[in-house]
Amino acid sequence: MKQLAIIPGDGIGKEVIAAGMEVLDAVSEISSFQFEPEYVNIGSDRYLETGELLTDEDIKLLKSKDAIYFGAIGDPRVKPGVLEQGILLKMRAVFDQYINLRPVTSWFPLVPLKREVDFDIHFLRENTEDFYMGANGFFGPNNGGNKAHVHVKRELYDLDIDLEAKASNDDDFAFEIGLLSKKAVTRFADYACRYALARGDKKVTLVDKANVITTNYGMQRQIFQEKTKEYGLDLEFMFVDAMAMAMIVRPETFGTVAVPNLFGDILTDLGAQLQGGLGMGGSGNINPEGVSMFEPIHGSAPDIAGQGKANPIAAILAAQMLLENQGFPEEGRMLHDAVRKSLDTNMTTPDLGGKLKTAEVGKHIADYVRSQKN
Repeated sequence: MKQLAIIPGDGIGKEVIAAGMEVLDAVSEISSFQFEPEYVNIGSDRYLETGELLTDEDIKLLKSKDAIYFGAIGDPRVKPGVLEQGILLKMRAVFDQYINLRPVTSWFPLVPLKREVDFDIHFLRENTEDFYMGANGFFGPNNGGNKAHVHVKRELYDLDIDLEAKASNDDDFAFEIGLLSKKAVTRFADYACRYALARGDKKVTLVDKANVITTNYGMQRQIFQEKTKEYGLDLEFMFVDAMAMAMIVRPETFGTVAVPNLFGDILTDLGAQLQGGLGMGGSGNINPEGVSMFEPIHGSAPDIAGQGKANPIAAILAAQMLLENQGFPEEGRMLHDAVRKSLDTNMTTPDLGGKLKTAEVGKHIADYVRSQKN
C-alpha cells in the first residue's frame, strides 16, 4: 500500500489532479498498485487566510509519505514569487529532490514541426542549485553605499559577502549569483549516467553556457567528463542557445540530456511545445533515496480555472512517472498507452482540438485503463 500525499494547489491544479486521481483509481482497480491518498491543503487559499506557506507540520507529514502528487501553484492575489519560492522551491530543497525529470516525447499529430520525426528526449534538470538557489542582493548609493550584504536563498550556503561597486557612486546594482557545489554536480552526473544506461543510451548530452560562465560550468564539464568515462558513455557538449535551435531541427538525435537549473526550466518549456503544449508535459522532482514529487509542468492558469478547459494529460503523465518511480513500470506504460488512445480518438480538451472538458478526458482515460483488465 503506497502512501501518497495529494496537493491539488491552486487554479486548474485542483481540476487536473482530480482527473489524475480518477485514473490512478482505475489503475488500482485492475492491478497490484494500491494506494492510500491524503489530501494536503497547501497553496494560495491557506496562505491568504493564515499567512502559512510550507510549515514544519507540512514537512513532517510529507516526509512520512512514499511520494507526492502535486497540481499547480500561483494566484494573482499573491505577489509573484511568494508561493513559488515559499512552497515549490522550498519543497524541492527540503526533500533534496535534486533531479527534475521532464520527458519530451513526439505525440503525433501534435508536434508542430514541418516533418514527422520520432523523438523521446529525457531532460534531467539539476534541481537544487544554480541561479535558482544562489545568492542575490543590491548595492549602490541608495542601498547603503557601495557595499552590499548578500541575501542567501538557501542555508546550505553560509555566506556573508561585501561587494564593492565597480561603477560611480551614482548608480545602483542588483545581482544574482549562481552557485554550484562539487558534491551536487557529482551526484547529478552520476544519476545522469545511470539513467542513460538504464534507457539504453550510449551518450549523455550536457547543456551549459561554458563559453561565458566559465567557472561554474567549467567545473561541471570536468565532473561530467570523469563520470561518463567511468560509466563507459560518450559525452556531448551543447551550449544552451545551440541546443534550443537543435531541438527544432534535429530533436531525434538526443536521448538523455543533463542541464543546469535555469536553462533546464527554459528548454523544457520549449520541449513541451514540441510535444503539443504545456498541457502535455509531466515532470518529476526526484530524490532517489527519499520522497519524490510528481506534477504537470504548467502553472495554475487562473484565467481558465473552474471552467473545465484545462488539459489533464500533463497531470496524468505525471501520474505515470509516479507509478514508474514507485516500482510499477507496467502500470505506467498502461497510462502512456491510454493517453495515446485519447489522442488517436480525439477525446481531448479544446487546446488539442477536442471538445471534452477536463473531467471528461480523465474519465475517458480511466475507462480505457479499466478496459485493459485481463
